[in-house]
Amino acid sequence: MDEKERFEYFGWVYHLGVNSIRHQYCHLRFLFIRGKYVAMYKRDPHHSPSIQPIRKGAVGPTLMVEEIGRRKVNNGDLYVLRFYNRLDETKKGEIACATAGEAQGWIEAFDQAKQQAEYELSRGGCARDKLNIEAEINLEGHRPRVRRYAHELKRLIRIGQGPETLLRQSSKFADGFEGGSGDAFDAHQWKCVLTMGGIRIFEDVSDCKNGKGVLAKSVGVIDATADTVFEVLLNTERQKRQEWDMLMCDLELVDSYDGHYDVVYGTYDPKYLSWWHSKQDFVFSRQWFRGQDGTYTILQFPALHKKKPKRSGYQRAKVNPSTWEIRNLNTPVASNSPKCLVTHTLEIHSASWHQWKNNKRSKFERSIPYALLCQVAGLKEYIAANPALHQEYATTVVDSKISDGSTSSYEYEDEMEDEFYDAIAGESSSSDEESDDNLKLDKGPRVKLKNVSWAITTLALKRTAEPDLSEELDPHITPMTIRPRNFHGSLRRGKDDNDTDCWASPSGKGFMIRGKNYLTDTSKVVGGDPLLQLIAVDWFAVNKSVDGIALHPKCLVQSEVGKKLPFILVINLQVPAKPNYSLVLYYAADRPINKDSLLSKFVDGSDVFRDSRFKLIPSIVEGYWMVKRAVGTKACLLGKAVTCKYFRQDNFLEIDVDIGSSSVARGIIGLVLGYVTSLIIDLAILIEAREEAELPEYILGTVRLNHLKIESAVPLEV
Repeated sequence: MDEKERFEYFGWVYHLGVNSIRHQYCHLRFLFIRGKYVAMYKRDPHHSPSIQPIRKGAVGPTLMVEEIGRRKVNNGDLYVLRFYNRLDETKKGEIACATAGEAQGWIEAFDQAKQQAEYELSRGGCARDKLNIEAEINLEGHRPRVRRYAHELKRLIRIGQGPETLLRQSSKFADGFEGGSGDAFDAHQWKCVLTMGGIRIFEDVSDCKNGKGVLAKSVGVIDATADTVFEVLLNTERQKRQEWDMLMCDLELVDSYDGHYDVVYGTYDPKYLSWWHSKQDFVFSRQWFRGQDGTYTILQFPALHKKKPKRSGYQRAKVNPSTWEIRNLNTPVASNSPKCLVTHTLEIHSASWHQWKNNKRSKFERSIPYALLCQVAGLKEYIAANPALHQEYATTVVDSKISDGSTSSYEYEDEMEDEFYDAIAGESSSSDEESDDNLKLDKGPRVKLKNVSWAITTLALKRTAEPDLSEELDPHITPMTIRPRNFHGSLRRGKDDNDTDCWASPSGKGFMIRGKNYLTDTSKVVGGDPLLQLIAVDWFAVNKSVDGIALHPKCLVQSEVGKKLPFILVINLQVPAKPNYSLVLYYAADRPINKDSLLSKFVDGSDVFRDSRFKLIPSIVEGYWMVKRAVGTKACLLGKAVTCKYFRQDNFLEIDVDIGSSSVARGIIGLVLGYVTSLIIDLAILIEAREEAELPEYILGTVRLNHLKIESAVPLEV
C-alpha cells in the first residue's frame, strides 16, 4: 500500500460502554480514522479546530471488528460493532451506528487501517519489536513526539451526516434476481406471469426440487438505497406500516436474539379478505444479514412462541415461508437518485397458484400469499410518496492536495501509539462517560445517522477463460503422480452422483470468477479446473473447536504419504453446534509452489494479506429453497466475515475458519445443519485477484458434499 493512497474516514457514531459506577452509557461521538490512527471527539473537529480527542490510539494488525447486529439501546435500535484484540480479548469496546449500511462502512474503514498498520510494520525491522514498542509507550505513559499525518492523505471518505440535520429529519419522521448477482449458477428458471403496480410477478418453472409448493416472487425497482428499504421493511411501527402493508400492518415485536433474529406477532381484520370468517393472527420469525456487497437478505418463517399462544376469537394463520433480497443498483456517479432492486420470494400451495393462473377470478387475489406479493408494490409507492425517506449517497470522496508543510484544522498534533482497543475500552474520565446526558437516546428525538451506500458492480457473463496456471507451481520440477486411493479421510469419496453421505470434487464450471479484463470492464468468466487436487475430507465431532488440526497424529498431513507431498492446503471449517464439528479439506499440489506466484504470496504472506484475499464461493446445488436463499451464491472474503487463523509449517498451510465467531454465520450454518441431509453443497476456494498481473482468477480447489449425515462425524480426541 502506498502511503500516498491512504484513506481518511470520519463520521458520527455512538460509543457504548459501562462507566466507573457500572452504569451503561451511549454517547454520540465523532470518529476519525487517518491511516492506522484513530481519534474520538465530542464534537466535529472540522467545526471546532481547537478541540482535543477524548480517546486516541493506533489500530494494530491484531484488532478484530465483529458485527454484533441489531440491539435495543435506550429504546432505540442500533447496529453494534465490537472491537477486540484477538491475542487478548479482555481489551475490547463497542460502537454503534444507526443503520447496518453505516456499520459496514466502519468495518471497511477499520480494515483499511489494519492494512496500513501491516504495511508500516512490513517496511523494515521486526514486526514483534514494533508492536512491543507501541505497548511500552502505552504502559509508561510516554508522551509521543510531535508528528503530522494528514499531509499525505489522498482520499477523504465521510461516513454519515452531521447530527443537527439528522435530528431535524428524525423529528420530521416522528410526525409523520435479476441475473448476474451471484458467483455460482442457479437452477431456478423464472418466468414473468403478471405485471402490476410497477412490479413483476414471476413463477419458477424449473424442475428442481424447491419445497412442497410453487415458488413465486415479486420484483420491483425502488428509488432509494438498500439501507433505506431495509429499515422501512424491518420497522414494526403500526402507523407507518399501514401506509404500505395491506397484511402485516399491526405487528408486535415478541422477542429478539443475537442482533440478527427476532420473532413478530401480528393480527389481521378479515373484512379486507371477504372469504375469511374470523379474525386472523400469526407468528413468524425474521432472520437478516447484510452481504459484503451491501445486499440485504431477510428470511421469514412461520413460528411458535410461548409468549403468544393461540388467542380466543382468532384463527391462527400460517404465514408462507418467504425471503427478501434488497440489492443496490449501479447509478451514474453524478446521480443523486439511488435505486435498489427488491425481490420478495415465497412458497405458495400448488393448487391455489395453478387455479389462479387458469382462472384469474379465483380467491387467490384475496389470500395471504397475494397480499405478501403485493408488499413490494406497497413499498415502492410508500417510499416514492415520502421524499423524506429518500437517502442520498452519504459517502463522498474528495481529492485532497498534498500538504506543503502546513496542517489543516483536523490534523493530529501528537503521534498516537496507544492501541485502539485499549483506548476505546479503557477507564475514561468522567467528562467522557458522565457529562453527555443530553445526548443519550432517551433524551429528545433519536439521532438518525445516514448510511453508506456501497455500489454493486454489474457482472458480465462471458465464456470460460482458462488462466495460465503453469507459473503458480514450479515449472522446473516434474509433477509427481497423486493417486487418490493412497489418501483416506473419515468421510468417504462418493462412487457416483447418486451416492450419499460422501464428497466429490466438481470442476469449476459452476462458478463465476474474475476475468482477465475485470479491472476495466468488471467481467466475470466461468471457472476452470482447480489448481490443487482434493485428496481427502475429514468429518470430525469435537467437544470444542480445534485449531492446528494438521498436527494431530491421526491427520492425513502426519501420515508417511502425506509428508511426501510437495504442498498441502488444509481448510478446517469449524462448525458451531452441540457437539462442535470440523469439516477438514485436504488439497494437494503435485509440485512445489513457485516463489514468485500469487499462491506463494498468500501461503507465506501475512495474516492481514491472507484475510483480505481468502475467498469462498458457496452454492446449494440441490435442497430447500430457503436454505439456498440464506447461503446465496455470492463470493465471500472469509477473513473479513469470520475469524481465520493461519498455521504454516513444513509442507502445509492450515486455515482454521471459526464459523462461530460471527453471529450471522452461526445463524446461517444452523439453518444449513437442519436440512443438511437433503442438501448437495458445492464450495469453491480461491485467492482474490486485485492486480492486473494476478488476473484472471483461478480456483484453488472445490468440494461437493452429497447429503451429509450429522451422525457420521467421527469423534476426535484432542
